[in-house]
Amino acid sequence: MSVASSLSNALSGLTASSRAAELVSSNVANAMTPGYGRREIELRPHHLGDGTPAGVRVTGVRREVDMVIVQDRRLADAALGHGQTLAGFQSEMEAILGTPDEAGSLSDRIAQLEASLIEAGSRPDSAARLDTAVRAAQALAGHLNTASSKVQATRMSADAKIEVQVRQLNDGLLRVQNLNYQIKESIARGQDPSALMDQRQQTIDALSPIVPLHQVDRDHGMVALYTTGGAVVLDGRAAEIGFAKVGVIVPEMTQASGALSGLSINGHPMRTNGNRSPVQGGSLAALFEIRDELATGAQARLDAVARDLVERFQDPSLDSTRAATDAGLFTDAGQRFETINELGLSERIVVNSRVVPDEGGALWHLRDGLGAASPGDVGDGALLHDLAEALAAPRVAASGDFLGVARSANGLAADFLSLVSAARTDAEARQSHASAHLDSLKFMELGAGVDTDQEMQKLLLIEQAYAANAKVISTVDAMLNALMEI
Repeated sequence: MSVASSLSNALSGLTASSRAAELVSSNVANAMTPGYGRREIELRPHHLGDGTPAGVRVTGVRREVDMVIVQDRRLADAALGHGQTLAGFQSEMEAILGTPDEAGSLSDRIAQLEASLIEAGSRPDSAARLDTAVRAAQALAGHLNTASSKVQATRMSADAKIEVQVRQLNDGLLRVQNLNYQIKESIARGQDPSALMDQRQQTIDALSPIVPLHQVDRDHGMVALYTTGGAVVLDGRAAEIGFAKVGVIVPEMTQASGALSGLSINGHPMRTNGNRSPVQGGSLAALFEIRDELATGAQARLDAVARDLVERFQDPSLDSTRAATDAGLFTDAGQRFETINELGLSERIVVNSRVVPDEGGALWHLRDGLGAASPGDVGDGALLHDLAEALAAPRVAASGDFLGVARSANGLAADFLSLVSAARTDAEARQSHASAHLDSLKFMELGAGVDTDQEMQKLLLIEQAYAANAKVISTVDAMLNALMEI
């Protein structure tokens, strides 16, 4: 080997060692950076035109990422996003109803009304006890009004969050599209696209809790994205997801009626519910489930409880002073309740104005009858006892998805809370499972990423190679100096 070739070999070795040391430094510095792919140097022997060895040449940098784990972790991200969203809704519903031991809960309001009617029946001449009973009835109606309003507020909140997530999805897909083009251009110019690929992975990772995405490699370092439900959201160009938020939501508004917006992809309507939905599995699907299914189901149960309450006191046999077509103690916005108007009843239920002094009524109507023309015997508490018994009497709810067994008004409220609590427990269990699964996949992803111990060992080898090449150069220098001195 000639002196010139030895010098060339050593110089190429120094260059390769220097570049390898830079990659080790980058790997160690970004060991905990999400989306960072470990860098590995690519080398190959270099020969002169006549085939004479001339050291090594750096041909590129390889980005090492276990995409199988990354894909699974993204699906786990989506599952956790779905679970957290549903668990949050069920917890909110439980808080709206309140547990039986909480003051002001639905069960507590019914119990207070029953107790106040019993107390008023024991002293029917007491205006204070009659007033307490009327206020208890108003508090119960007010609780149902507030609960209904809060349920519709959750639908509005879900609708607003859908708009935000759709905007995030569209913006993120455009960023991935642009990064695809930049990576393609970088590869064409012979540059290292690893940093751009890191940015692309981070962008896709940020979208994965919204919609579960599957990444497919394309030529020139580009990728395509599909939802697990089969929708193509990026392949060359990013798809445009369409959605229109509404300003206010009332119980009558549904997606099926056209009053609420669904999703579209490039102008084509997309199914948003069920296992066949292209966006199933992420937080976006959970928000649609809340807005269009869970909250409407909660509204239907509230309306069923309100209907049961109204019909208990609207029974013509309960108060002989009322006409058969008159409203009872609880009314539908002041009118007699008709079964065809059940939707939204819990938002409209109010106490009959005939027993409310502030609305032109009189407290004695609660004791003597809503249709009584004048006060009766102040010592007659029979009607008050009948009202209390009507509240406690076993009765099968006429609507709602409750079991078809007879129960008291408080029993029906307890069953309602039991259904909500069971749904919350199930949602939290699913969320906990999804979180544990995600944590294990993140751990596996870190394990397949940068191993700092291994990088330090690699750095020792690089230092040895650098020292060996430097020794060759110093030896060649010494030989040349000796020759020059002859």
